[in-house]
Amino acid sequence: MHSPFVYDLVTNCFYDKKKHKEYKLLNEYRKDLLKNHKKIKVTDFGAGSRVFTSNERTISAIAKNVGIPKKRARFLFRLVNYLECKNNLELGTSLGIGAAALAANKKSSLISIEGCPQTADVARHQLNKFGINNVKLVVGEFEEILSRILTHPQNKTKTESSGNLERTQLKTTNNKHQTTNHKPQTTFDLIYFDGHHTKEATLKYFHQLLPTAHNDSVFVLDDIHWSPGMEAAWDEIKAHPEVRVSIDTFFLGLVFFRKEQARQHFRIRL
Repeated sequence: MHSPFVYDLVTNCFYDKKKHKEYKLLNEYRKDLLKNHKKIKVTDFGAGSRVFTSNERTISAIAKNVGIPKKRARFLFRLVNYLECKNNLELGTSLGIGAAALAANKKSSLISIEGCPQTADVARHQLNKFGINNVKLVVGEFEEILSRILTHPQNKTKTESSGNLERTQLKTTNNKHQTTNHKPQTTFDLIYFDGHHTKEATLKYFHQLLPTAHNDSVFVLDDIHWSPGMEAAWDEIKAHPEVRVSIDTFFLGLVFFRKEQARQHFRIRL
């Protein structure tokens, strides 16, 4: 491993064996969901489920079968912590397990986007219940919300307060595919892609969000080997000229944009 940056990242973040106090919060958050057998109707805008045959699902089953595993949640927390990521974005809130991990460091802030209203309601309740108040949860389709966040920051939004979180419904437009050459008004330190696991959607959101990356940003893509399409998307992202370092952890793919870095691609098991 020739890169000092990657060596330090692996040594002090990937293989960090400390028992962080935030792990207890993440464990309790997950356990509470696993005890909740209430049924909700899930609206799925992505590639669909390999587990569920119906859109009516219990919260406990979603947490068990769809929520990110404990090991991966802890890694996301460590990554935010180690890289000192302050301004973060998540595509696909689900029940908020990943959001809790990304926001467990109270010095950070997170915008999390979820397409399913009922799933988002559960996540909002859970985040409030566990005092995670540095998350802004936005409900709607990714493409339109991202276009508003990135290219139309001046547009007003209708916001409903829900405890310490906000439920934001963005104004609709007649042309949902409208684009602009204006530079986005924000940058993100970390973006977690955990929704719409198809090649087309993954590449679309990657390119849409690329202008928000700065030199030290990291993009984290979930389930990069979930399907041949996702593997193809991962290969294309790795080959993008602005990507300098990629790390394939098998389930998660990380890309960095550090211009001072020699181009290198790694496979490192968590």
